[in-house]
Amino acid sequence: MSEIHSVERKIGEPVVKFETGRLAKLADGAVLASIGETTITVAVTAAGSVREGTDFFPLTVDIEERMYAAGKIPGGFFRREGKASEKATLTARLIDRPLRPCFPEGFRNDVHVVAIVNGVDMENPYDVLAINSASAALMLSGIPFEGPVGAVRIAHLNGDWVANPSWDQGEEATFEMVVAGRRSADGGVDVLMVEAGATEISLDLVVEGAVEITEEVVAGGLEASKEGILAAIELQEELVGKAGSKEQRKRFVIATDVEEDVYSKVKAAAEADIGKAIAIADKEDRELTLEEIGTKVTDDLATEFADRTGEVKAAIRKLTKTLIRSRIVNDGVRIDGRGLTDIREISCEVGLIPRVHGTGLFNRGQTQVLSTVTLGMLKMEQQLDDLGVQDHKRYMHHYNFPPFSTGETGFMRGPKRREIGHGALAERALLPVIPDPEDFPYALRVVSEVMSSNGSTSMASVCASTLCLMDAGAPIKAPVTGIAMGLIKEGDKFVTLTDILGAEDGYGDMDFKVAGTTGMITALQLDTKITGIPTEVLAAALNQARDARLYILDKIAEVLPAPRPELNPNSPRVVAIKIPVDKIGEVIGPKGKRINEIVAITGVQIDIEDDGTVRIGAVEQSAADEARRMIEEVANPKIPEPGERFQGRVVKIVDFGAFVNLTGGTDGLVHISKLGGDIRLARVEDVLSEGDTLEVEVTEIDSRGKISLTPVNLPPRVAELPADYEARNPRQPRSGGDRPRRDGDRDRGGRRPAGRGSRY
Repeated sequence: MSEIHSVERKIGEPVVKFETGRLAKLADGAVLASIGETTITVAVTAAGSVREGTDFFPLTVDIEERMYAAGKIPGGFFRREGKASEKATLTARLIDRPLRPCFPEGFRNDVHVVAIVNGVDMENPYDVLAINSASAALMLSGIPFEGPVGAVRIAHLNGDWVANPSWDQGEEATFEMVVAGRRSADGGVDVLMVEAGATEISLDLVVEGAVEITEEVVAGGLEASKEGILAAIELQEELVGKAGSKEQRKRFVIATDVEEDVYSKVKAAAEADIGKAIAIADKEDRELTLEEIGTKVTDDLATEFADRTGEVKAAIRKLTKTLIRSRIVNDGVRIDGRGLTDIREISCEVGLIPRVHGTGLFNRGQTQVLSTVTLGMLKMEQQLDDLGVQDHKRYMHHYNFPPFSTGETGFMRGPKRREIGHGALAERALLPVIPDPEDFPYALRVVSEVMSSNGSTSMASVCASTLCLMDAGAPIKAPVTGIAMGLIKEGDKFVTLTDILGAEDGYGDMDFKVAGTTGMITALQLDTKITGIPTEVLAAALNQARDARLYILDKIAEVLPAPRPELNPNSPRVVAIKIPVDKIGEVIGPKGKRINEIVAITGVQIDIEDDGTVRIGAVEQSAADEARRMIEEVANPKIPEPGERFQGRVVKIVDFGAFVNLTGGTDGLVHISKLGGDIRLARVEDVLSEGDTLEVEVTEIDSRGKISLTPVNLPPRVAELPADYEARNPRQPRSGGDRPRRDGDRDRGGRRPAGRGSRY
């Protein structure tokens, strides 16, 4: 039986613990890890050989959220976990991104990282723990891995950066970052990955002057993250020191894609032509020209390197990358001829699709995104079924990347991990500016459709979504834009690029996305292809990104400087009111009679919460206003006074008169003797029906609150009665005599009509 080894230390407030040797003994490496009482198992395995034809590194990361971890039984018919939740997918991406650059170039064995969430304490998130555990398992496995990788979550709380905050602390923070990195040569930290965003409360506090979320503050957070990253690295090293790294018997091959003899021939044959082709600004023309050059060189060298065609193609790609990077670093000229900080031409449109609630079209060069927003009742918010503490989401942002956006064919079978990740980034960028539900009682769904892609579609979706929200009349707190920054590292020289093209992303070393308003950063995402970037380089990139962000904000303001003052005519009208909690029952009525009556009359949708908040949704504002009036009449009834007149509705007919609703649950009685004028009526039904409207005047309110009414004008049907009506309809005396009842009587038992409120 293998020996169990464990290590632990405090990182921030919680204690982080790693253990190996107890579980998953047949995996190449496995770690049972915990932070507080949140517990996960991470196992890593590698294939023993390389799949034929594999020319990339096939790393797969899966997160398995088990509902038992939170004491839940899964929903649905089968009562077991199904496909990964959005949170699990995003966490899998969070693990993949810092690990992938740390495998050797040319490593082609399949590697599978599986993290099973065994327990959650609803205080400590599991995502950062999973990054550190995956790195620890790889360090133990013997798989070629240039780690360890350390990760930490830091939150800006009361002006300080707090490491590994709890869920509750995260709710109070104004900015959160997950930062992963490696130990640098000088003992510091090189950053591999950043995922960051402001919180829902942050913008209000920035406007009030209570906090700042500037580039300097965020750069300070990156610096503050180093301590937590190094602590996580040291804990992994301590575990490996105790347990040792597994001696592998599997065949790990580090491939060399191109031998020098092939590369030198390709360089001699194609360097001049490729150098000209990479200066073509248009993506389609450039790629077509490069394809033609590649085909010609491959054909020319087919005889000399008959069985090495794949190597020739790899050499062409390598040469193209080298020339592009050299032109940028040495000449300061990019693929499309721009300078290092230049932004492509920008254009914006709104109101493009007439029937939707709001539309925004954003073009930056050959990147084009169309965003639409749909507004709905709050009951349409998304219900979350995962292992997080949040159980619903009011603002939803979905991102779609169809194959035609890159001029290619492909399959469309639901959102892929990349689409889920880009949608989540745009959602994080815009969430701080979404109006509070008290001010704007709507659920909001934004969908960003990528129509054309040549770099930074995720940030283009942020810009297009700002436009569509303002076009819909949603009172966002401030416009948000985003920009993607790139980086080329040659030796010790770092060159930062503003507004990167797709090719610059592919051939470069960094994709650094920054979104924000004029006064604050709302979201960050950093991925690298190299083994780390100094924090001072990232700080400079943040400032360079700010200039670009402000430029794009000005471009958006030229088209639509602020949200439209009125909602789009196609948008539903949602009105929120507050009623006393003890009046909820009266508004609903027995078995829902009153609320169903309001819905039937006005055609609205009504949601009532336990705190007395009532939300009314309607297609037209007039219907919402009428429903609001009817509800307020019940919840806050106006006490009628003698002499007041009301346009009432007949709600009940009895043999001695008609009950007329005045306001809400307040009814009064018009005696039969007052309904016919000079004609003595035999039946109230001869001149009135339930639902008729009748203008009445309050004539008396007795000591018990019973209200007597007099019609201002006789019912129209009185004039239609035949001349011999009284002769043909002699009124029969009631038992106990023909004494008329007193005004204000309700029924024979002196009770109010069934189904009405506490007053008439």
